Amino acid sequence: MGSSRWINCCAWRGSEASSTMRLFLFMVPLLVLAGFASIKGSTVYNGRDFIAKRYASWSSLITPSNSSSQTLLDPPSNSSLQTLHQSNETEVFNVSKPGFNLAPANESDESHPRQKRKRKFSFLDKTEAVLAQARAAIREAENWNQTQDSDYVPVGPMYWNPKEFHRSYLEMEKQFKVFVYEEGELPVFHEGPCASIYSTEGSFIHAIEMNEHFRTRDPKKAHVFFLPFSVVMMVRYVYIRDSHDFGPIKRTVRDYINVIAARYPYWNRSLGADHFMLSCHDWGPEASKFSPYLRKNSIRVLCNANTSEGFDPRKDVSFPEINLQRGPIDGLLGGPSASQRSILAFFAGGIHGPIRPILLEHWEKKDEDIQVHQYLPKGVSYYGMLRKSKFCLCPSGYEVASPRVVEAIYTGCVPVLISDHYVPPFSDVLNWKMFSVEVSMKEIPNLKDILMNISPRKYIRMQKRVRQIRRHFEVHSPPKRYDVFHMILHSVWLRRLNFRVLDDQ
Repeated sequence: MGSSRWINCCAWRGSEASSTMRLFLFMVPLLVLAGFASIKGSTVYNGRDFIAKRYASWSSLITPSNSSSQTLLDPPSNSSLQTLHQSNETEVFNVSKPGFNLAPANESDESHPRQKRKRKFSFLDKTEAVLAQARAAIREAENWNQTQDSDYVPVGPMYWNPKEFHRSYLEMEKQFKVFVYEEGELPVFHEGPCASIYSTEGSFIHAIEMNEHFRTRDPKKAHVFFLPFSVVMMVRYVYIRDSHDFGPIKRTVRDYINVIAARYPYWNRSLGADHFMLSCHDWGPEASKFSPYLRKNSIRVLCNANTSEGFDPRKDVSFPEINLQRGPIDGLLGGPSASQRSILAFFAGGIHGPIRPILLEHWEKKDEDIQVHQYLPKGVSYYGMLRKSKFCLCPSGYEVASPRVVEAIYTGCVPVLISDHYVPPFSDVLNWKMFSVEVSMKEIPNLKDILMNISPRKYIRMQKRVRQIRRHFEVHSPPKRYDVFHMILHSVWLRRLNFRVLDDQ
């Protein structure tokens, strides 16, 4: 496909052109081919510099503020999913083997014209055909009778489109395959923390490494490729503490990309677009910048989903920060009904970042209904306060993500997101306005009025929805259907559905 784009530049079909022009057009391809020969031994294929078109428009995954409904995939401009140039999905051209179709200078010069050979379907063609079928099934979900799933059937306004989500999830379970690169040594690769504020990073790495359903050992069958490095472990073992030197992390990421690009064709085939990294550390976005295509093209699964720092919800994934100090979630789940919650709003935590000082300035020890503390009084249980509160305040710290969001959801407390530029987890599926409250930094002085204006009836509905969507934030070992591990995979699956890798053979 990609080579055909060179025909118009390199082919010569006119019989009346001057001999000088013919000589020139004969020499140009030879010079170009000689140039490719000179760079053939390069670790990372340099042919990417010759791409004429990298991205078309991404289909929108986040509902505009004036929209009342959400579709996981934008509807195509016509009914044919095969017409790529009329589709809203990204085209990624295979440039790993650039070629030139050189037609003869005069058609009569070729006495025995070659018979056009029928191209065989490659593994990539078959992979894209499966994805095309999945896209079609998801787009038809509105006319589909939802399967009575024995585990869970998504319903309710906390989903943008519950039928599409359900169908997409089932298609993912049926089709999705992830190849995990085996290169890299412990502890920086193939390992991560499972009992800390960054626990979702380690738990996902462990779960995908052990998974037999989604993981494939055959890269030809993969839809996406996972880069199994841990930024948390890089900070712990590679970064020199207090040095403010990102050089060691930069070299680790860059060298790893170079290794897999040299050993496999898949990174260069899509310039990393069908690859994904995952990080819950604050430096995750920074680590991705050390490889240009990792930042621009790859799917970045990040806790620090800050749009002002380059997070792109059309291709990147926001996933939750979960503080599991003891590992399992036993004892963290559940809380009383709305009538048993006597405190209007609660927060306790350190002062860091631009938002929390403002919150404490306006509300610390100012109002019995708004319980804001830097330090809890001795003997007062943090989780006990969460369970007594109707609303749990979740202000950003230095970075936009906060483990308090999931702590609120676990205890049945309606989360109040106090942040600017934050994309909440799984926003491609979940309509956060149905079960949380969003407050900007400038609205902090009016916090009590905002919460008091939510009627008891509306609050009861919101709290019920919090309990319903809690399953999507639970961490299980081994993972359970619809839990946080599967929701992360589903978000990656959606991004992969939004572009196509074209075979250049």
